[in-house]
Amino acid sequence: MYKFEIYKDKAGEFRFRFKAPNGQTMFSSEGYSAKASAVSAIESIQKNAPGAAIDDQTTATA
Repeated sequence: MYKFEIYKDKAGEFRFRFKAPNGQTMFSSEGYSAKASAVSAIESIQKNAPGAAIDDQTTATA
């Protein structure tokens, strides 16, 4: 199952990472001073990005 993990970094900031079912971290967040801010960011991703487009900026344009 995919999951978000909330943790505190060495600087004492709250961060989260998104993990795949095999345990691999797929992405990590920036640091937040409040845990509520990290939770809010997770909720925003869950609500607003289920059909996010892919913007591939590595392709050459003429």
